[in-house]
Amino acid sequence: MKNLLLTLCFDGSGYHAWQVQENAVTVQSTLQDAVERILGARENIIGCSRTDAGVHAEMFCCNMRTAKEMPPEKLQTALNAVLPRDIAVLSVKEVPYEFHARYDCKGKVYKYLIWNAQTRNPFYENRAYHYPWPLDVPMLNEQIKAFLGTHDFSAFCASGSSVEDRVREITRAEIQKNGDLVEIYIGGNGFLYNMVRIMVGTLLGIQAGNIPTGSIPWILEEKNRQNAGVTAPAHGLYLHEVRY
Repeated sequence: MKNLLLTLCFDGSGYHAWQVQENAVTVQSTLQDAVERILGARENIIGCSRTDAGVHAEMFCCNMRTAKEMPPEKLQTALNAVLPRDIAVLSVKEVPYEFHARYDCKGKVYKYLIWNAQTRNPFYENRAYHYPWPLDVPMLNEQIKAFLGTHDFSAFCASGSSVEDRVREITRAEIQKNGDLVEIYIGGNGFLYNMVRIMVGTLLGIQAGNIPTGSIPWILEEKNRQNAGVTAPAHGLYLHEVRY
């Protein structure tokens, strides 16, 4: 029995998230189908995190324990030959049997893409949020710094979440602008349900004047979801990096 670490990237536009669901096509179920086709066994695949429907990944890690004998490089080639074009296996390598893709993860970096131009860009359809109004990136870069450090992110968690411990540490929070493409990077040791999308929605609320400038520390302190911004659309979100 060996334990394999698979690193993927995928366009989430056509999937109802990572996690297997009844009567829905997901990235996990599609990968399991491919593994079963190649190895002849439907192995349990453990993902580094869950994703929402429509969310993408430039790096997504998962592990799979299997008794089947196939060299990792050959398995990678075989999987890429049968998987849909919107999922690719970047690497396969053997790891210690105890390794767990989710519980051994030390941190993640998410990226949120905004197409910031009056005219939409067909090449970013379902891959970036089209925001046609001006964005003051220097101002927003000052606002986003308030997320850095260790805080209770209850105000930035989707209502109805059953998670009790909502304290997380954010180690990276910055915005880059490349022409009309705005890239928001948020990294930390863990994330709550919809956390990054609500953080982005809050920044856009500040830009629009619906949320006062400089209010992020207060929103964190109050721990009330109603004080934060709307949840930004899923199709602009990417899992950018996973750290072990």
